[in-house]
Amino acid sequence: ITSTIHPSKMGNPFTKPTVIDDDLLASVTKRCEATGQSHILAHISDNAISQQDKLSFLKSVDEIPLEKLSDFLKSALDEEEKLKNFDPSNVSAEEQIEPFSGKSASTTSTDDDQIESLNESHKVGMTAVQNGQVAALLLAGGQGTRLGFDGPKGMYDIGLPSGKTLFEFMAERIKKLGQLSGKGEKAIPFYIMTSPLNHKVTTEYFAKHDNFGIDVIFFPQGTLPALTPEGKMILETTTSLAVAPDGNGGIYPAMVKHGIISDMKSKGIKYIHAFG
Repeated sequence: ITSTIHPSKMGNPFTKPTVIDDDLLASVTKRCEATGQSHILAHISDNAISQQDKLSFLKSVDEIPLEKLSDFLKSALDEEEKLKNFDPSNVSAEEQIEPFSGKSASTTSTDDDQIESLNESHKVGMTAVQNGQVAALLLAGGQGTRLGFDGPKGMYDIGLPSGKTLFEFMAERIKKLGQLSGKGEKAIPFYIMTSPLNHKVTTEYFAKHDNFGIDVIFFPQGTLPALTPEGKMILETTTSLAVAPDGNGGIYPAMVKHGIISDMKSKGIKYIHAFG
């Protein structure tokens, strides 16, 4: 009696099975014990969980600044308490923010001096664009939940007669500025920081529209584990942590991690217009 086994059922005899790195496991275990986070490793010896899932989980935990989590939480809670009890009259002179005292001008002014100042500023800015020294940087990690929209805020229809989204509106303004500079539609690179929640949707949306004809560079912001009030990390599944985007301040480490700073330097960027 003979039987035939389909090749797809045999697996690849030359593929080595995934094995957990003992050094990685020992390192993560030691750090979790030292920081009071051992509970997240409760399922690491469960035979029902694949080695690949365990390895991915350990690698993700290894990248978390476990030793700083308690400081992060304390700082956040202290700031929240400070805001609850905030009294402007108790702000020290060193902490007070003074209005800008330098030269300024309004774009709606009819004053000759202000108009001259605006024209001068426009000329300086346009020269920088012509020299390839200007970039636009958008913080686009948020969802449109508060707008009643299930997707990135930039894809929300804001009610323009054209039906254009915020992303399209921004891209067209950047494109137009490049055209006005005489250096073409791609004169100003458009850097967009997404979040793990919307990175795929955002990049696919731009790809569908051929980046609206401009130079677009995407990079995701980082995440931090969600914590209980006691500072304990929360498991979302047996091999994944509940995480959340690390906020607008996460733009700085994200730009370094994903090579954005290096990319800007290589392009000669000196001035960044950041908005969100």
